[in-house]
Amino acid sequence: MSLQGKVAVVTGAGSGIGRAIAIRLARDDAAVAVWDLNGEGAGETAKSIQDAGGKAVAMVVDCADEAAIKDGATKIRGELGPVTILVNNAGMAPFTPYMEISGELWDKTIRVNLKGPHLCIREMMPDMLAAGWGRIINITSSSTQSGSFAQAHYVASKGGLLGLTKALALEFAATGITVNMVPPGFIDTPMLRGAPIDVDAYAATQPMKRVGKPEDIAAACAFLASEEAGYMTGQTISMNGGRYMGSA
Repeated sequence: MSLQGKVAVVTGAGSGIGRAIAIRLARDDAAVAVWDLNGEGAGETAKSIQDAGGKAVAMVVDCADEAAIKDGATKIRGELGPVTILVNNAGMAPFTPYMEISGELWDKTIRVNLKGPHLCIREMMPDMLAAGWGRIINITSSSTQSGSFAQAHYVASKGGLLGLTKALALEFAATGITVNMVPPGFIDTPMLRGAPIDVDAYAATQPMKRVGKPEDIAAACAFLASEEAGYMTGQTISMNGGRYMGSA
C-alpha cells in the first residue's frame, strides 16, 4: 500500500499511538509531518523515521490553536508539499467525576479533542480539494461506543468528533476525499499508563486478555490512508480486541 508522493500530517505524534501512526505511514512511503506540543518527542519520532530511510519533519504545534495550525501547515507545504493525509490523533483524556468537572476543564477538553481536529481539517481541506484526493482519519475512542466512568467531558468531545467525521464524509464524498475514524480500545501508551487504573488487571478482564499495541491502530490508519480504502468513507474501524462489537 504505497503512499509514495503523499504528504501526511499526524498530530500528537511525539509518543504513543501518534508515533506509531507516523512511523507506519512513513514506512508506506509517505512524507510525514510530525506535530506535537512536545518538541523532544516529535524530534525522536522524526529521527526514527529518518534513520529508517523515510522522510519526516518534526514541528512543535499546538493542534488546537488556529494560528499555530496555519503557520505549521504553511511551513509543511514549503518543505514537503501540499497535505493530502491528515490524522487527527492529538488529544487529552482526563478522569474527573462529572460533578467535579470545572467549566475550564470542560472547555479545554472540547477545544483539544473536537475544535482542534476541526481547525486542522479546515486548514488542510483546500489542499485535498485541489488534488481531488484526500484522507482524513480521526482517532476517536471506544468510550463513545460504551461510555467511560468519570470521563463525561472526554466522551462528549470524542462523540462530537464521531459526528463531525460522518457529516464531513457525506458532504465531501464526491470530491475524492474520504473521512473515517478509528476508535482505539485499551491501547498500551504513556497516557494509559498514567491513568488512575490498574492497566494489567483491567486487561485481564478483556476478551483477548491483553493490552493492545499502538501499532494496531497504526495498521488501521495505514489502510484508511491507502488507495485500497478509496470506497470507504464515514466508517469506523474498531481496534479494541473485542471490547466492543457493535456496529456503531
